Amino acid sequence: MTPALHFGITFPLAADVDLTHAEMVEELGYAAIWVSEHIAFHVPTFDALTTMAALAARTSRVRIGSAILLLPLRPPAIVAKAVSTLDHISGGRITLGVGVGGEYPKEFAVCGVPVHERGGRTNEAIEVLRALWTQDSASYHGKYFQFSDIAMRPKPLQKNGPPIIIGGRSDAARRRAARLGDGYMPYLFTPKQFTDSLAAITTYAQAHRRQLEHFQAILYQFIYVADTYDNAFRQANTHLSTTYNQPFDTLVDRYCAVGTPEACIARLQAYVDAGARQMILVPTTADTADFVQQAQRLARDVIPHVQP
Repeated sequence: MTPALHFGITFPLAADVDLTHAEMVEELGYAAIWVSEHIAFHVPTFDALTTMAALAARTSRVRIGSAILLLPLRPPAIVAKAVSTLDHISGGRITLGVGVGGEYPKEFAVCGVPVHERGGRTNEAIEVLRALWTQDSASYHGKYFQFSDIAMRPKPLQKNGPPIIIGGRSDAARRRAARLGDGYMPYLFTPKQFTDSLAAITTYAQAHRRQLEHFQAILYQFIYVADTYDNAFRQANTHLSTTYNQPFDTLVDRYCAVGTPEACIARLQAYVDAGARQMILVPTTADTADFVQQAQRLARDVIPHVQP
């Protein structure tokens, strides 16, 4: 596992998005900017790859990542080409977080992809990406994707291509991470779930005779820092309930870091102690001005006090 501790932050994808906030995030010292996406969802969302290109053009140091890209909804060759292009635009700063989705079946319908095929398509797509990124003449013959003697150039700047991080909460996601991923990125996890999942991934990887010395243990963490717990809880509950179209009042305390800076520090420290080595902080707000305040306050009052 990677020994260092790095903090990234998700970029707000509201209708009034201000791309100058990318420079602000970089100046605050964050290690990465992450972008989430849905093709269609309960709330407005942007396309991840397009947004990542815009962020890469406005920054020079931070890594740019997807958290996550819904890989089964796209032809993997198109993803391979787009991400390779992004890696060149960014100077080799791309991290590709992928997941199977499925919580909103309508976006599978509109893309013409059967939702029950999402796991198998994702597994094959990851293999296709690596083949196109690394082989001068790539061939692949799977259930969903088949091609022969394809040379896709230019190759990504990063050797063997950008890291592919597997998102998800299921055992299938853990097995996928162990067999195919360069890292694992769950969300809505307790510290114990995180520890148990890393242990399971290690066991699964051993069965595949994979070494995980450079494996990235990443946590996608909802957070809101405020002067009082009540204010933070109310903000997180309202935002997440709207985003996911379900009540979150019983889930906020279980899965989120909310409250005063001291409370958020303690919560994040529990995840670090559980094995997290990178954290994607996800401020629970759709308001861009509030996002700026959260990014500044987290960088000043929370992150410096979490111990690796």
